[in-house]
Amino acid sequence: MLAKAMRLVALAVKQLVRHPVRTILTLFGVASGMFLFTTVQTMQTSLDKVTQQRAADTTLVVYRENRFCPETSRLPEYYLNEIRAIDGVREVIPIKITVNNCGASLDVITFRGVPSERLARYAPEIGVIDGSYEDWENRDDGALVGKLLAQKRGLAPGDAFEAAGVRVTVSGIIDSPLPQDNSVAYVHLPFLQQASRHGLGVVTQFNVRVETSDDLKRVALAIDERFRSEGEPTTTQPEKAFFARAAGELLSLIGFTRWIGYGAVLAVVGLIANAVLLVVRGRVRENAILQTIGFPGGAIGFVVVAEGTVLAFAGTLVGVGLAMAFLSWRGLTFGNEGQTLALAPQASVLFSGMLLSLVLGLIASLGPAWVAMRRPIVDSLRS
Repeated sequence: MLAKAMRLVALAVKQLVRHPVRTILTLFGVASGMFLFTTVQTMQTSLDKVTQQRAADTTLVVYRENRFCPETSRLPEYYLNEIRAIDGVREVIPIKITVNNCGASLDVITFRGVPSERLARYAPEIGVIDGSYEDWENRDDGALVGKLLAQKRGLAPGDAFEAAGVRVTVSGIIDSPLPQDNSVAYVHLPFLQQASRHGLGVVTQFNVRVETSDDLKRVALAIDERFRSEGEPTTTQPEKAFFARAAGELLSLIGFTRWIGYGAVLAVVGLIANAVLLVVRGRVRENAILQTIGFPGGAIGFVVVAEGTVLAFAGTLVGVGLAMAFLSWRGLTFGNEGQTLALAPQASVLFSGMLLSLVLGLIASLGPAWVAMRRPIVDSLRS
């Protein structure tokens, strides 16, 4: 049975090869639609990864109350010791953030000023893949640049670059399992405080690691209660909830693109169905001859379905492959209010695209296959 099916699939491929222009145009259309779908799906997957809270999440962000853009959130650095003393806090790090554009943008450069002696302890998952961590520690204007930002800007260790009025020298390129770390530049906190002209002792936020995820709510309430009567009150949220709030415009924009993805899928179904229907109408007499020499109607329908599925799978393979290569090459990031969303290609998107192509090819081919199977032999021979 399997051998018979494989022979029919081989026949379907030969039928497609016999009409190269029609086949190539159909493949191009399917690839275009699936390129768009894959890009949209990557955006959705990347967004879910940075906004959906999980049981293992243990990070809080302490921000200035009723402030949004990093330029307006100013907290005294001495809050550090007060936060550290709260029960359940495992580690805390002050961060000064400077961006070249606080609004929604595709071209965002984000500097994170941190104490050099605390970064390795707070974020041990960050690894230097090029350059030297020691060089960054010893150089006042040194920067550890995320690999996506370095790729996008063509930066290498030793290069100097300037953004948002801050000029730094690349000491190393870093890689992290946390997507946001790969799209920012870490610099020394005192250096960034002076470069941004806000003065020493002022930071944008504190990132707090708690002992367990069960401590998130309790510690957040304790921090805000501690500083409620201070001159600079705070609002504390889990990191992913903070990102979702700060990147509200991005959420709306990317939420709309979901409909674009659905439209691309419908266009692919229509394109494949139209192409296969044209194939069936153009091969009426050939199919009648095949039935005359012993091919059952089911075999004719199987060949038609196989043609549609092969077109869908091959076109999707090209479209998804090009989308993955484009996103890897460009390193696209969306930024808003100092938060960055990196569009990183993921294997799950590749596999879901391949599976979807098989389903689309099958659905689009069922109608034309039914027409080919039910057409009387005599009428076909007379056509």
